[in-house]
This record gives sequence, C-alpha cells and structure tokens, in this order.
Amino acid sequence: MDRILLKNGQMVCPAGGIDEIRDLLIEKGKIVKTGKNLKAESARTIDASGKLVLPGFIDMHVHLREPGFEHKETIESGARAAVKGGFTSVCCMPNTEPVIDNQGIVELVATRAREAGLASVYCIGAITRGRKGKELSDIGELKAAGVLALSDDGSEVLNSELLRRAMEYASTFGLFIISHCEDPWLAAGGSVNEGAVSTRLGLGGIPRVAETVMVSRDIALAAYLGAKIHIAHISCAESVDMVRAAKKAGVKVTCECAPHHMFLTEEAVLGYNTNTKVNPPLRTEADRQAVLSGLLDNTIDCVATDHAPHAEMEKDVEYDNAPFGVTGLETAVGLMFTELVDRKIITVSRLAEKMSLNPARILGLNRGTLKEGSVADITVIDPKAEWAVRVEDFVSLSKNSPFIDRKLKGKAVMTIVEGKIVYEEKD
Repeated sequence: MDRILLKNGQMVCPAGGIDEIRDLLIEKGKIVKTGKNLKAESARTIDASGKLVLPGFIDMHVHLREPGFEHKETIESGARAAVKGGFTSVCCMPNTEPVIDNQGIVELVATRAREAGLASVYCIGAITRGRKGKELSDIGELKAAGVLALSDDGSEVLNSELLRRAMEYASTFGLFIISHCEDPWLAAGGSVNEGAVSTRLGLGGIPRVAETVMVSRDIALAAYLGAKIHIAHISCAESVDMVRAAKKAGVKVTCECAPHHMFLTEEAVLGYNTNTKVNPPLRTEADRQAVLSGLLDNTIDCVATDHAPHAEMEKDVEYDNAPFGVTGLETAVGLMFTELVDRKIITVSRLAEKMSLNPARILGLNRGTLKEGSVADITVIDPKAEWAVRVEDFVSLSKNSPFIDRKLKGKAVMTIVEGKIVYEEKD
C-alpha cells in the first residue's frame, strides 16, 4: 500500500525539535505530512497510541558475513534481524571472503539486499586490498560503487604511512576512515581484559594499552592531516578521554560504543560463557562508567551494535579457542530502553540522536529525521513492552548473545523502510 497513516503516536524527531503526539502520513516512500487529526483516503491507518514514532535507527557497524561465511549469517538473515530490532539501515563491515575491497563485491551485497527487501544495507569498503595492510584498495572505485567509509575492521592498519595515505585519499573522495584500534602484538594471545579476572580464570589478557596506543596514533594522524576519523567500538576510559580532548582541540573525530560495553563488564566472563568473548574485550566497571559518561556528554556520538554472528559449533569450544563477537541487532533497543531510558538516564530524544540522527550525519545519509518530505524510514517502539531474550526468538542465523534470558522493557513493534512496512509484531 502506497499510503500509511500512523495515528496518535508520540513523535520524537531531534532534527526537527519535535516531541509530541502527532499523526504522520506516508505516501510513495516519503513523509508527506505530520500534524493533528490527519485523515487520508485509501491509506492503511495504524493506531500508534502509547507508542513512540522515531526516525529509523541506523547501525553503522555490523557484520553480515556474506559472502564467504553464510553459515553464520546472510545479508537476508542479517537484514531480517535488523528490522526486527528496529534498524532501518545497517552498514556492513568488509571482513568477508572475498573481502569487500572492489566494486564487484559491493554490487553483490547491494543486489542481495535489494532481493531481501528489508533493511537498507550499505557497505564499508576495505582500506587495504584483502585487509592485508600492504597496499591501498582502489578507493575511487569503491566510492563509485557506493561505499560510505573505509575500514579494515577486525585488523588495524599498522603501517602509519599507509594509513596516512588512506586518510588523504579518502578525504579526496569524500570518505573517511573507521578505525579498529588494536595493536595486535600487545593483544596477541589474549581472550579477555588483562587484569584480575584474566588472572583468576587463567585466560590470556588483552591490555587496555593495545587499544589506547592506536587511538592516540589515529587521532594524531587525523589532527595532522585535518582528516575525519571515526573510532569504532570504544571500550577504555583512557580512549574516551583522548576522544574528548581531541574534540575540544577541533580534531574531526567521532566515535561509537556498543551496548555490551555499556551494560557488561569483565565480571560477565567468570562463567566461561564464550558469548561474552568480544573484541575489544569487556572491561572494568570504571571503563563501563566512562563509556556511558562519554555517551551522555556527547564525546561518544552514536551507538553501534558491532553485530558479529557466529555459529553455535564455533562458540561451543574452550574460551581461548572461541571466536570473538556477539550478536546485537535484536537486543540493542531493549537494552537501551531498559538500562537508560526507563531509568531516566537518557531521554528518548537523545536516544534518537545516538541511534539515528548522529549516525546519519556521520555517514552522510539523508536519513535520521521525520521532517515532511524526508524518506519514510521509521521505527515504532512500545516503551512498555516487557519481554525476555530467548534463543528460539532470534531470526539471525546465529544466537551468540550474552544477554540470553535477560528481561527487557521496550521493543520495536514496527519498522518502516522507504515507506514499506518490513516488520510488524503480531499480537
């Protein structure tokens, strides 16, 4: 149906300064009118009373695994998990096989996403060919194919001169670098945060300096070049402090944090549950508080799930041998509402900034707003819905969540992408 009328929802749009009960009319994929007591013939009318009507959420850091690792996730299954979780757009990282380092693979992802007809899927292209850190990818070709940014996520570009050239070329093409800040030599052999918990469990530790030394280097390069840099999955208090100082100094730096780094600490590892094994690792309570503080004072610009699905057989091994990564698309909204909104730590409007408006601005997407004339990407949330995270309810192919059995409050009940209802929770 070309026309949809959402009635009596609490419309929250930070870009338009709106936070009130309004109706919203969608026609031919666009928001054509908002206001009170709207009527529209031949429109599907949906009563959104008691619901929040928000600009569609954008996750700028997911791993959809296709091509190459379809047993973990496919573009279709990942996009289905996204819209169930309330995300209208996702950006997939390039650590696939083959790597997203050329136009052909970008076009493959785009084709699969169109066939799925669910969330909008954008590519982050690899900085270096094969993510090997040896030579730059064809950045012009990747830009022409439609990538929004460049990253060797999962690996750091260790050659500083090569990263400098990548920043320079990226800027020339209107792109930017998303940095996976990790020194692999310092992190080598580690599974969890280096400290009391790693010692107690006899597991290899990953020291915080493995992250902070690279955050420092990458910010310094960006400052020197006047280039834009985005720090992925920030986890340490010192990293947050460096980003805060760099922003005050005028460096073009943005950064993201993941829900698991806001709501879990290294203590979650004590049961040897491999679904707590992430990279960067879960840190201390002080780090968790620092990340949360960074989100609240706008040092951290956005929330990104770092959705990293793995098959059960891959995680069902000894902790040291398990792969890093957790799923996040289907639990992020519930966690944010339960832990932050319901406790009045953050307002719904600020949440919409962190999960929609700010990611759109960082990525240069014409999204993140409910203004009349904008693309109808909309997330409808029931803030009072109470639910439990259950393995059998996941639509992602992988179920490796550290939040299994967690009771949550707040849930996406409808997701609209370009005017099409792609997810609707059934009674």
